[in-house]
Amino acid sequence: MPHYLGIDVGTSAVKSILVDERQATIAEADIPLQISRPYDLWSEQHPDAWWQAVQAAMDQLRMKVPGILADVRGIGLSGQMHGAVLLASDNTPLRPAILWNDGRSFREAQELGARHPELAPITGVIPMPGFTAPKLLWLARHEPETFRCVSKVILPKDYIRLKLTGDLVTDMSDAAGTWWLDEARRDWSDEALAATGLRCDHMASLVEGSQASGTVRAEIARRWGLRPDVVVAGGAGDAAAGAVGLGAIEDGSAFISLGTSGQLFVTTETFSPTPEAVVHSFCHAVPGRWFQMAAMLNGASCLSWAAHLLKRDIGELLRETEAAYKGPSSLLFLPYLMGERTPHNDPYARGVFFGLTPETRQTDLVQAVLEGVAFSFADAKRALAQAGTALTHAGLIGGGSKSAFWARTFANALNVPIVRYRGSDKGPAFGAARLARLAITGEAPDKVCTPPDVLETIAPENPLVDLYEAQVEAFRNLYQALKPEFARAL
Repeated sequence: MPHYLGIDVGTSAVKSILVDERQATIAEADIPLQISRPYDLWSEQHPDAWWQAVQAAMDQLRMKVPGILADVRGIGLSGQMHGAVLLASDNTPLRPAILWNDGRSFREAQELGARHPELAPITGVIPMPGFTAPKLLWLARHEPETFRCVSKVILPKDYIRLKLTGDLVTDMSDAAGTWWLDEARRDWSDEALAATGLRCDHMASLVEGSQASGTVRAEIARRWGLRPDVVVAGGAGDAAAGAVGLGAIEDGSAFISLGTSGQLFVTTETFSPTPEAVVHSFCHAVPGRWFQMAAMLNGASCLSWAAHLLKRDIGELLRETEAAYKGPSSLLFLPYLMGERTPHNDPYARGVFFGLTPETRQTDLVQAVLEGVAFSFADAKRALAQAGTALTHAGLIGGGSKSAFWARTFANALNVPIVRYRGSDKGPAFGAARLARLAITGEAPDKVCTPPDVLETIAPENPLVDLYEAQVEAFRNLYQALKPEFARAL
């Protein structure tokens, strides 16, 4: 029986998932990753750490299902978007990769936007420090020796492709997040590249996510027990891969991804840029589809941070908080631990608890964190509405989707039904495995990329919706009041 492998190069872990032709999960492996933050606003990882984690994940799969890897026909790749992997002429990394949640190039992003306002409607969004393009301006200004040595700029998952196949290739959805892609033409923009001192020959070749990009090198195939002709699909950036895994490939399909970061994602059948709303309009991972997305830098990672701070287990905290719940909290939490993208485009924003009293308990803090993240998605919903996309319902995927209590908070804060799915935490790696299958079989995407079974639909509760509406407004006012102080504090 043919099997397909999905590998997701996340920020906090590399995840591998093996599925059969019925799309049943046969085995999974997770290898944690660490982030380096040597200076304020910096966020880096070394590409070789990803490759080591991929190899460790594959070793785990071999131990769990010995012999099954010989049935793998294709590998799909997914990964954190926007990261700048800078290669020398021999394809070795020149320095650690600068990640999506790195804010050091804020001034360079502002300069790009001011000098080239005509490019935002082409690249799908205004330039922001998380994107790859401003990072290269920062590099040219602050590390000119390294910049002069740059032969290729690739994205995180594509470094794994390079190791697997020896080829420098990326897919449309991941390339979309660089601010160098002409989204409508699905090709590199000479003008956007020139604005950052680069040319097309600095870029990887482009394929659709469901197309083949190469085959696994012989020595890798031998080590992992693979066939000699295993195809590596184009794959996708993590947001689009999550959409493929959820079956969100048709016009109007919407979901919330609640992982380390957060996304509110809506598939479109046309390219519809609205850069002034700080909404991303990008190529999807399947041909002839695009998406609009509000991207938040802080998602379920805020809950992990709170649990670590309180030295408590996340599951226990959630159970205790749900048991203590009596309605919206009077305590407000701004979840901007890593700055924020949509709607603020503010790398200086920081996390804040507001309204602490001597009676504040751990469960109050946790409830405020859950609500603060949900409120940031209410901001995302409003940004999408400004871009002409009304949200009437949304699926919920990612690690945060495991909590029905949190999903209820989202339904009431956003005033839309929230759909939870069985296996929704499989995430981008599962979508990558689906893209691998498409690259092998040539099937129509809608035949393979079907939605998972619904676990439950959580409807908004009218009394709570009104109460949360007032809290969301207070949340917005608090950010606006503190915005000048954030910038002055750094």
